[in-house]
Amino acid sequence: MEDITVTELKKKLEDKDDFVFIDVREEWEYEEDNLGALNIPMGQLAHQLDEIKDFKNKEIVVQCRSGARSGNSKRFLESQGFTKVRNLLGGIIAYREMEENE
Repeated sequence: MEDITVTELKKKLEDKDDFVFIDVREEWEYEEDNLGALNIPMGQLAHQLDEIKDFKNKEIVVQCRSGARSGNSKRFLESQGFTKVRNLLGGIIAYREMEENE
């Protein structure tokens, strides 16, 4: 599935769209700043698949700091049968920059 821009994500959050939002950064990064996503660090994703297995056919947006870890997480989830995974391009850095420029 096509990746998602920060502008698209902002609209989804504002509209309270029905999707699964996962932040794959480490817990300490998440505690410093987050957008309210479910925090499952990338290194734990394989071990916590049971928590999200019911969402295999639901839209999932994964995010990290810059988009690299979430890109890897997207590929991993797709390899596990998840069909609608989208990576947040630019990560939380790009999201916060967008907010500053509004």
